[in-house]
Amino acid sequence: MRIHTKPRIVVLGGGFGGLETAFFLRMRLHEQADITLISDRDYFLFKPNTIYIPFGMNPEKLKIGLERPMKKRDIVFLHEHVREIDPVTKQVFTEQHTVSYDFLVVATGAGMREQEVPGMAQYAERVWSPTDMLKLQVAFYQLAEQAHEGHHRQVLFLVPPNNKCSGPLYELGLMLDTWLRRKGVRRAVDIVWSTYESGYIQAFGPRLNEVIAQEFADRGIDGYPNHAVERIERGVAHYTNGRDLAYDLLVTFPPYAASTAFAGLPADDRGFITTEPTTRQVMGYPEIYAVGDTSDFPVKQAFLAFLQADATAEHLASHILGTQPAFEFEPVSMCVMEQFDKATFAQVPLHLTGRPEKPLEVLAGSAQYKVGSGALWR
Repeated sequence: MRIHTKPRIVVLGGGFGGLETAFFLRMRLHEQADITLISDRDYFLFKPNTIYIPFGMNPEKLKIGLERPMKKRDIVFLHEHVREIDPVTKQVFTEQHTVSYDFLVVATGAGMREQEVPGMAQYAERVWSPTDMLKLQVAFYQLAEQAHEGHHRQVLFLVPPNNKCSGPLYELGLMLDTWLRRKGVRRAVDIVWSTYESGYIQAFGPRLNEVIAQEFADRGIDGYPNHAVERIERGVAHYTNGRDLAYDLLVTFPPYAASTAFAGLPADDRGFITTEPTTRQVMGYPEIYAVGDTSDFPVKQAFLAFLQADATAEHLASHILGTQPAFEFEPVSMCVMEQFDKATFAQVPLHLTGRPEKPLEVLAGSAQYKVGSGALWR
């Protein structure tokens, strides 16, 4: 019988949150823990740059194999699908193995629930996976060809309720404007924007809303905030306020939900795991952490996943080493929004309110709150 003298740490997920956690833990703990990473993909996808796929990028350029970097850092890698977690026996069950742990980090990410909006799956092009982006690439090139042939077209970008990170959709809308202008066909295409929120990218505060509103005005994009979609039919989207918006091409970022629901862990109605805000520990299970999109933090974003991963790894490593954590999770979002001709930088300090109707507030008076646009940010 093998006796484990080192703590066994298992990390679920090979995205930003999972990899950052595993690498940070190895850096902090060196050889003082056994670390295993389990992912249903054998590669890491640099997802933020999938916005370039609709304009011609090959998605294979965004994939990095996991086996070599895991081996280099002495992290056991299992390319398997996790189907169950038993927090009582401290075991993870994959389709091939049962893996025991002393500490567990869940970073399995988010998925989409387009079925929540009738007609969305049937009529909309969605923003999510590389496969979705390749379909959108075909739609954009067909749009440009139709416009070149003299056909007038209307593109509707739509943010539905329960979308947790609409930034990439804004990027695509602004990039499409620049792309069509460069092709000389922008006048033949109307670009229309609708969102259920009261402001553009509402979670990131008034300054980014002002920047986007000005961009829409300068680019001739019609924007409709406070428009929650009710259902979609061929050629028209219906909203709860009674308005209908027509389209020839509909592009949407569907509602979010957890990619994998784990019955043994506390979660909200969308499957996002309930956590302690600063340490990312799962409520009721201090040896389990939830990081990134799989957790209940209201905004899903790669940079925030990094911060959660670092806080998790610091807290966990300090517990093993018997020291005090040097820092905890402080939600400060940072992003650069691509527009092809320029970009917008935003650094946004956030505060959890505890109110379900508005779970986040921007610390607008903070010196960390910075927004700027220009060609330099590209």
